[in-house]
Amino acid sequence: MAPDGLLSIGELAERAGVTVKTVRFYSDLGLLPEASRSSGGHRRYGPGALDRLRLIRSLRALDLPVPEVGRVLDGGDGPAGTTGILATGALEDALDGRLRELGSEITALRWREAALQLVRDCPAEERADRLRLVGAVSAPPSTAALARFWRGALPARLSSRLRSAILDHAVPRPPADPTPAQVLAFARLHAIATAPCPAADPRRPARNRTDADCRPDVLYDGLFDAYTLVATELRTGRTPDRGQALECFVTAHATARELPDSPAFRRRLHALLTRAADPMIDRYWELTGVLTPSPEPTLGAVHEWLRSALSADVARAAG
Repeated sequence: MAPDGLLSIGELAERAGVTVKTVRFYSDLGLLPEASRSSGGHRRYGPGALDRLRLIRSLRALDLPVPEVGRVLDGGDGPAGTTGILATGALEDALDGRLRELGSEITALRWREAALQLVRDCPAEERADRLRLVGAVSAPPSTAALARFWRGALPARLSSRLRSAILDHAVPRPPADPTPAQVLAFARLHAIATAPCPAADPRRPARNRTDADCRPDVLYDGLFDAYTLVATELRTGRTPDRGQALECFVTAHATARELPDSPAFRRRLHALLTRAADPMIDRYWELTGVLTPSPEPTLGAVHEWLRSALSADVARAAG
């Protein structure tokens, strides 16, 4: 150590247990300021440099990026030295950010692990198809394609409030630790949503859409009320039949079209729902149930219960 108490770059490197190249690297980045230069142009470091260098190495060992380390160090400048740095909000923010990133990385690894198991364990004749499916999905997966699918399928005049509520129910949240079956389910959902002409594409003829001739907000507000009632029926295992849920469902359709509820209207609605039934959409809801197992039924299961209840009601009236 020099008489002035300053350390040379070699002395600092030796005390910290690092190479001179490492000290120079952090100095050149501005993370480890020099106190001065010798008459020969050699770097000199003050007494706080050793603690600062050790802190830099500790932060880097936690995989904090160099720019983030710089922000932490800048946020802790002051007489408190290293202790002050460790007490700053900048450090907490950096650690929280890295934890979020790490969580995303872990989720991605779990999805890749489940995808590998899915392809490894399937019959050889199915591998090409499964590779195609999982290869089209990122890890962790994005739900953007599913959201676009439903935004396109919903009525253009639907309010943002109801559009958001429907998307919350229709776009499943991928699990953080999926099974191979859930990876496959999500990949198949993604394939449905990105098909060249999805079954629920708004370009389909208006006569095939149950919301083509109605006030959409009135319809969907009423449908949500009916769906809430049906969820209770499904949890108790009640078979589709007459009751408050069916009355609420039919009333929603009739009110939205400004038509009276009558046997003729129910027959017309039943015919419309039958024409609009789509196996691809049924498959979408089945896959959603696999992806997010829950005691709460999917919108698809609820809609099918109501459609079946209406069918039984119409058949009873006709008989």
